[in-house]
Amino acid sequence: MAGPYREIEAEIPRLRRYARALTHDLVAADDLVQDCLTRALGKLHLWQQGTDLRAWLLTILHNQYVNHIRRAAREGAAVRLNEREPLLARAPQQGRRLELRDLERALAKLPMEQRSVILLVALEGMSYEEVAAVLDIPIGTIRSRLSRGREALRWLTGTRGTGWLAGRSSKHASASRYPGVEQKTAGHWAG
Repeated sequence: MAGPYREIEAEIPRLRRYARALTHDLVAADDLVQDCLTRALGKLHLWQQGTDLRAWLLTILHNQYVNHIRRAAREGAAVRLNEREPLLARAPQQGRRLELRDLERALAKLPMEQRSVILLVALEGMSYEEVAAVLDIPIGTIRSRLSRGREALRWLTGTRGTGWLAGRSSKHASASRYPGVEQKTAGHWAG
């Protein structure tokens, strides 16, 4: 029985990376991973030998995150102040930091469905089939969400044809195509 435990342990860095991308908070990400691992170990008898353990763990993590978001929406969000926040107020010193910050903000503005697909494909390097298994949706939906998410990110960041955002870009992007995403006009966010 040591086999599955070692395999689960080997997946912890990927779980932490995905949790951090979802929560944008190191402490909340670690709590989410711990909840995921607790649930996975408690339900290990349900995992079928020979199936993709990483997809099973990422599905548990994703579902735990969705449950947390729903619970927070019902109960209202609490804002915690900690001693690290004054450090976050400093302006970045390098251009790449600014680009990463802008990308993180743009990702946060995407609907959760598009953001999850983009993070699993671009950050985790998972195939469309693996992402479809993790999120339990058809591959066509994965492709659609990925395409729309990338297009929205290009629009939000003002990036055209570079990096992993490269691909077709719409000449007629409009705010109505991106529900819940604020419109960028003349270099400023409107809305």
